[in-house]
Amino acid sequence: MNPIQWFPGHMAKAKREIKENIKLVDLVIELKDARIPFSSTNPMVGEIVGNKPRLILLNKSSLADPKITKEWMEYYKSLNILSLDIDSINGYNIKNVVPYARLALKEVFEKRESKGIKSKQIKALIIGIPNVGKSTLINTLAKRKAVQVGDRPGVTKSQTWIKITEDLFLLDTPGILWPKFEDQTVGLKLAMCGSIKDEILDMEYITDESVRYLSIHYPNLLKERYNITEISSDPIVILEEIGKKRGCMLKGGIIDLDRVRTIIMNELRSMKIGAMSYEKPEGRS
Repeated sequence: MNPIQWFPGHMAKAKREIKENIKLVDLVIELKDARIPFSSTNPMVGEIVGNKPRLILLNKSSLADPKITKEWMEYYKSLNILSLDIDSINGYNIKNVVPYARLALKEVFEKRESKGIKSKQIKALIIGIPNVGKSTLINTLAKRKAVQVGDRPGVTKSQTWIKITEDLFLLDTPGILWPKFEDQTVGLKLAMCGSIKDEILDMEYITDESVRYLSIHYPNLLKERYNITEISSDPIVILEEIGKKRGCMLKGGIIDLDRVRTIIMNELRSMKIGAMSYEKPEGRS
């Protein structure tokens, strides 16, 4: 498989604009995919945001393994970083985003008060990789369609200020990936979660590796969803079994593996197979 790389021109522009506007905000809200908190972290974020107070939101938590999400929360706590697991689609924990933003700025507010400034206004920059759910989160917080939403990466193309409450303003930014994934497993996980456009990927490879991962870490979910009694170590064998169960057949009794792969990826991303996570915080520095 060719290395997964994707850095459209609008992303390079977004990086420049974010660095220019960072001085305008009090807080950086970093949105991550709860299934892949490490892989959905842009390594350029630290360079871009500097020492600004930060709040990490683990979005799409309903799609992730709750036990592993708790491990990630403990991990961030050990780093003295405030984090919150949310789901911008079903509204889980959304009501706590603003209070957590205020908590992240506790020291900033105290400094303001010591100078006689009573303002509790928050200007926050929200940042994250493509398709992590920024636009949906903003609309949910604002309780209106403040920004365009799409189920594909690359919908937000410009930076926009959005009024959430009388005291909270968010600067939305386009999702930005990084020019090259040094660790190809990161690219694979991003692809599994739909954070990279499928059109530029080898979806046969992505699907087969996804099935391989599930067979190792979540075999029971595969068995339950596709009524399989035994899980092979070979993803092709698993795909063939699913093809038989789903009636994905071509003339001559040949299994339509392309159709099976499409079914698998659609059901994997829509949680029809079940809630799962693709990485743990173990060994992260």
